[in-house]
Amino acid sequence: MAARRRRRRFLKKRTRRQLQIWGAVAALVAVVWVAGHWSVVWPALVAVLAAAVVGGAGWVLWRAHHHAVGQDRAWRAQEEARARELSMAEVDALSWQEFEKYIAQLCRRAGCTKVVVSGKSGDLGAGVVGYLADGRKLGGQCKKYAPHRSVSSQDMQKFVGTARLEHGADVALFVTTCRSFTRDALGLALRQDIVAMHRDLLGAWVKGASLETLIPLNGRGAGRRRRPSA
Repeated sequence: MAARRRRRRFLKKRTRRQLQIWGAVAALVAVVWVAGHWSVVWPALVAVLAAAVVGGAGWVLWRAHHHAVGQDRAWRAQEEARARELSMAEVDALSWQEFEKYIAQLCRRAGCTKVVVSGKSGDLGAGVVGYLADGRKLGGQCKKYAPHRSVSSQDMQKFVGTARLEHGADVALFVTTCRSFTRDALGLALRQDIVAMHRDLLGAWVKGASLETLIPLNGRGAGRRRRPSA
């Protein structure tokens, strides 16, 4: 066994030596050939070096452009978020009754008709009711919460139980001034076709975004289209 291992080591050393020798010979032959054909080789070398320089410069410029575009996008996103917060600061100053009326105004701006505001507690889960331009009935629950709060599953359950059964809403919209819905609340909204509009989406709506574009973003809730009522 030891003799076999020694033989394997010897063969490996001899193979490495042979490879080194053949490598040196090949390198020497290449040098001699290049020296003998230098007038043919040097233009190709210059072309390769020029292509490498141009390619490297192009890559550097592309990276710089990509970085600049990324920074611009991040800046625009920050500016949009700041603009939403400036608008939402005014919304935060409203009472919950004023908040419902304000959401009704946004609905009218979105083309809704026959918009009614309950303006009182015990509204059976819909503070704002109206009709979209295509005839779908909109039922909206408005929760004026502090930004750091979250809409609970219990809040969502109450709305789910009344939005369609009590109000016949095609589009069930739960809009709030807080930043998030709990996982259970959002999961329930997705399963029950409720549009869950948190603070950021509301801020976009306040700044002029179309209600139709916001409806699919956080919960479906689109309902079936039907002809506008006469």
